[in-house]
This record gives sequence, C-alpha cells and structure tokens, in this order.
Amino acid sequence: MASRLPETLFETVGQGPAPSKDYYQLLVTRSQVIFRWWKISLRSEYRSTKPGEAKEIHEDFLENLHLQSQTALIFGTRILNYVINLCKGKFDFLERLSDNLLLNIISYLDLEDIARLSQTSHRFAKLCMSDKLWEQIVQSTCDTITPDVRALAEDTGWRQLFFTNKLQLQRQLRKRKQKYGNLREKQP
Repeated sequence: MASRLPETLFETVGQGPAPSKDYYQLLVTRSQVIFRWWKISLRSEYRSTKPGEAKEIHEDFLENLHLQSQTALIFGTRILNYVINLCKGKFDFLERLSDNLLLNIISYLDLEDIARLSQTSHRFAKLCMSDKLWEQIVQSTCDTITPDVRALAEDTGWRQLFFTNKLQLQRQLRKRKQKYGNLREKQP
C-alpha cells in the first residue's frame, strides 16, 4: 500500500518563533526528510547568508535529536510526531483524504457515531459541525426542501435546522416571512 503513496508525503512551511523572522520548510518524501531554512534579517552580516538545507533518510532522522528538536520548535510537537510516524512507516491514510470525501463518508453515519467522531480530533470536530455536512444530512432525510426552508437554513445553519422540531420550524418560517415581508413593504 505504501507504494501507492505520492513521492511527497507531507509538506509544511512556517516562521521561526518570535523575534525570529526566519522562514522554514519541512518536506517528507518516501525516503527523506528535508528541512530547509532561509535567514531573514535586516542586519548587514546576515544579508549574504544563503538558504540552508538538511536532508536525512528516514532512519537517520529518527536518530537525529537536534533536527527533531528544531522541527518541534518551529512546527510544534504534533507535526514532529506525525513526521516520526511517517518515518516509521505508520501512514494515516484517513488523514490524507480530502475534506469533501470525508464529509461524504460521515454523512452516512448515525448521529451517535457523528458525535463520537467529532471528539477524536480537531479536524473531525470541524467537519462534524460543518454546514456542508448537515446540509447533506438534511437533504438525505427530507423529500423536498422549499426555498423558504433553504433560506432559513442559510440564516440559522443546517445543523440547527436538522435538530429543530416541525412546530418550531413552522413558527420560525412564519416569523421569517413576516420580517422579510415587512422589510419589502418599507422599501421605496
């Protein structure tokens, strides 16, 4: 399965911690970890400094504590742990899926499973709360969605609409019609 992976497994960029203005890139390929840096300074002694690069094969990166600490300092421990796992051959294929594909998969889950999934990571919490997901869920559970209901969902959110009972929904639609009807009457 690893042979189906693209050549570049992971890439990120960032700026050094304050007050540094230096710029960094971390690139993980199938065989190497490449750490690049660009010195950014107004001081004359650093103006001629050329960009730097450190390349390590995965096994050497796992033993290079200095490069690991630099990675953690610039990009954080979460990124460092992810890179270490990549170097050990532990690929998170779910993490590599696009948000649109994950939203499509999540839309088939039961509500309890969506709630549990939202607690597993920041990314899944964001996806499980997204309007795009709840719009898919509402569309799959409703026969038709009237323009008034669609407008209300865009105002209040699709998740809110899904959990609103029919009586409350009818009340909200009436209020919305009255509000926008009054606004149209006031316009010259």
